[in-house]
Amino acid sequence: MAVVEARNLTKIYKRDAEEVVAFRDASLEIHEGEFVALMGPSGSGKSTLLNIIAGIDRPTSGEIKVLGTNILELNDDQMAAWRSSHIGYVFQTFNLIPVLNAFENVELPLLLTRLSARERRRHVNTAMRLVGLSDRVHHYPRQLSGGQEQRVAIARAMVTDPDVLLADEPTGDLDAKSAAEVLGLLEQLHRDFGKTIIMVTHDPHAAEHASIVFHLEKGQFLEGRINATAQGR
Repeated sequence: MAVVEARNLTKIYKRDAEEVVAFRDASLEIHEGEFVALMGPSGSGKSTLLNIIAGIDRPTSGEIKVLGTNILELNDDQMAAWRSSHIGYVFQTFNLIPVLNAFENVELPLLLTRLSARERRRHVNTAMRLVGLSDRVHHYPRQLSGGQEQRVAIARAMVTDPDVLLADEPTGDLDAKSAAEVLGLLEQLHRDFGKTIIMVTHDPHAAEHASIVFHLEKGQFLEGRINATAQGR
């Protein structure tokens, strides 16, 4: 099953009188259960594409279906509901709310559902156990290391059991040890739970954990290259 079908996508930003082309006529197909790394130089449009897949941004032209839905046909309310049901998003800067503890941060997406408080607690505890932080549920972001903050962010992204996990430079703000732990966790989610993961990264070492690598060059995503290193793990 094709999770993402993008055809001839173009994204142009206007800055004053100047037009900036993120990418032009780019096409991409990603299938269920793949761990994909999107690589390319800074400013090449990788994060823009991730935001378009999530329905956070819209292309200037082109077509895109995600999980069989033409997301460009959804209005803002429909898009928000669709996103909360299907997409988990991990940001480079964690985006945790400092006045909420880890449990409360992870619980946030569930507040938009009809789950009871007891059910929400069960889901949060499962997600925190999955990322290895069951003993940190009452800690606030300032009491956590950068790696722990990102793992809380991954727990928040996974707590609704999304169909697709998007990660935008998830190790960009981490030291080498924490980055390795986060990448190992993403690999585990892919391997043991069959999660479809699309990760933007400029780091070749991070890309080694993905099963397929796409490169964005001159506004075009090149054909995916199977990563033998990841396949052999």
